[in-house]
Amino acid sequence: MNKLLFLGAALYLTACSPKNAATPALPDAAAFDTEVDGRPVALYTLANDTGFTVQITNYGARVVSILAPDRNGRRADVAVGCESIDRYLNEADARFSGPVVGRFANRIARGRFALDGAEYRLPQNDNGNSLHGGTKGLDSRVWNVEEADNRHVVLSYVSPDGEEGYPGELTLRVIYTVTDDNALRIDYRATTDRTTVVNLSNHTLFNLGGEGSGSVLGHELWIDASATTPVDSVLIPTGAIAPVDGTPFDFRTPTPIGARIDTDDEQLRNGLGYDHNWVLNDFSGEVRLVASLYDPASGRKMEILTDQPGLQFYSGNFFNESSRGKFDRTIGYRGAVALETQNFPDAPNHPSFPSSVLRPGETYTQTCIYRFGTDR
Repeated sequence: MNKLLFLGAALYLTACSPKNAATPALPDAAAFDTEVDGRPVALYTLANDTGFTVQITNYGARVVSILAPDRNGRRADVAVGCESIDRYLNEADARFSGPVVGRFANRIARGRFALDGAEYRLPQNDNGNSLHGGTKGLDSRVWNVEEADNRHVVLSYVSPDGEEGYPGELTLRVIYTVTDDNALRIDYRATTDRTTVVNLSNHTLFNLGGEGSGSVLGHELWIDASATTPVDSVLIPTGAIAPVDGTPFDFRTPTPIGARIDTDDEQLRNGLGYDHNWVLNDFSGEVRLVASLYDPASGRKMEILTDQPGLQFYSGNFFNESSRGKFDRTIGYRGAVALETQNFPDAPNHPSFPSSVLRPGETYTQTCIYRFGTDR
């Protein structure tokens, strides 16, 4: 089925591409056709009638490719990824290219939290803290494929009680949908049989100039947030809510990412650039427009909509000239960004933060939309 989907997307691209505009190669489904941990892995290609195309693999429920047009209709792959399953399995740097992360996205201090009088300990995989679900989080699991066609794929995974130290059997479902307005919509759902904590997100790394096209410091970023959650030297929130007024963290007016990234600022030193959570305005649990990213060179623009209270912005501070995307494209220092919709980092250890607790009989839901277009 995945091969048919791939061929169908190829026909869309051929029919819709502007004359003389080269469309970049996409990974072949055959390069993902294998088994991991005894479970089948495949690549699924989704596309709308205009040729906006997204590739998803059920290994880590991850985004592999996103083809989006520029102001002249030329398409580029704007997501960092790998052209084969082997690279995702064998290259440590590829782990957080495009997957669903959790059970708890972002960091939990010292890999510990208390819940209903019991303390839980998680793997410490990031400066003594637990990051993105631990040593083998949701990004490293093979998800079940419940449904797939040329517009959407439905993935599920049952995380057993105690996996990576988290309590409760957690039943997860993620739906990726390509819409008519060139958006990738991600809908999450989770239930548990025992009280636990949940915070899911997608960790796609974007460069709107195209994967491997150079630095993103010229991209203009807008975030509808009047505050951030400051962090210590190992990127754990202090518990404070800090106004962005007069700081390099004020993106309430679209601003190039590189405009203030080298400012002598303690928070920027702690993150080696931007690697922080923004406290989004007007949080009500309803989906709303919260951020946008614009590349003046190509004219591509991406809008982010979510029903979550926080947005983690990571400015690609750990990429270097040895970092590789698909087909040996060099990513380079600050060659891509992540914009992750989620709850606040370390929320289980901060009662003043929005709750991440999920109890039996409740349902965790989240919607994130990455909508692509062009401007100027």
